[in-house]
Amino acid sequence: MTANIDGTTGIDKVQDNATVSGTGGFTFPSGTTAQRPGSPTTGVIRYNTDESSFETYDGTTWVKVDTQGYPYTADFLVLAGGGTGGSVRGGGGGGGGYRSSYNSESSGGGGSAESAISLQPGTAYTITVGAGGSASHGVRVNGSNSSIAGSGLTTITSIGGGGGGSNTAAAGASGGSGGGGQGFGAGAGGAGTSNQGYAGGTGESGGNRRGGGGGGAGAAGDNWNVNNGRGGAGVASTIEGTSTTRGGGGGAGSYTSTAGAGLNGGGAGAQGLNNNGTAGTANYGGGGGGSSDNNTGTLGGNGGSGVVFLRMLTANYSGTTTGSPTVTTDGSDTILKYTASGTYTA
Repeated sequence: MTANIDGTTGIDKVQDNATVSGTGGFTFPSGTTAQRPGSPTTGVIRYNTDESSFETYDGTTWVKVDTQGYPYTADFLVLAGGGTGGSVRGGGGGGGGYRSSYNSESSGGGGSAESAISLQPGTAYTITVGAGGSASHGVRVNGSNSSIAGSGLTTITSIGGGGGGSNTAAAGASGGSGGGGQGFGAGAGGAGTSNQGYAGGTGESGGNRRGGGGGGAGAAGDNWNVNNGRGGAGVASTIEGTSTTRGGGGGAGSYTSTAGAGLNGGGAGAQGLNNNGTAGTANYGGGGGGSSDNNTGTLGGNGGSGVVFLRMLTANYSGTTTGSPTVTTDGSDTILKYTASGTYTA
């Protein structure tokens, strides 16, 4: 049954805690802005057909009724691109900066898990996936930053990994994790970023001419005389439902002795003459491996690109994205994996 209450019924008040049965709904008074009541009571509500919105009178003026959904939380993992390996007995590139909020798992540099972020329905959040550094002879090239940004959100930024020391700049560059120092020039390792990654290792002053390993999200790069200048380890996360370790440093290049290995996405260093370092793994944020001995053009490995994850209750997931993230589920949650930049609208 439909009951109509209008200005002719004589009913102007419904008592508190009234109950209306059925499965339908109320149809509120509606009209244009010009048809608003002349002397409205505070708290009166109507539908404005000009504005396509409910509105209420607050005692002074008419205001729009907020019909947005409630904010909800999402966990994240933001990994930046890795730095390049250095040229000519080069140091390993540093892994990309690593920040995470999921499941009390560590962030990089020994940092604790961060707090989950709050997303506002209807707001578009920009996801930036940092590229790995592109190697150039004699030049330390850092990886690019990765981030999550949007209105009302303090931007989550992870810093690109530092480039490995080379024949023209012996010290490893600072970054999310620091690049390893160059061999023969006794280059110092670059510094990592607090709560994102560790420093690179130190290169040799002579002899075998081995560089230092690039720093990783989970451990510092080894000095030239430890594990052949191996790259530092990454950090493990189960944000996808299974454990994967990312953000490792690249291994050091060498002349006459064994080159350093890369770990957890980091590329291996090269040994001997005229050999390029190995690139870091794409979307693992690993540093590139340092090149072997040659002053005329060998290159360290490129850094591996970063990755960004968002994880939220499936009940909250809007399904509105750009950038073609991989969408999976784990239990009651939906996981978005961005291997390239895009957006998520909450």
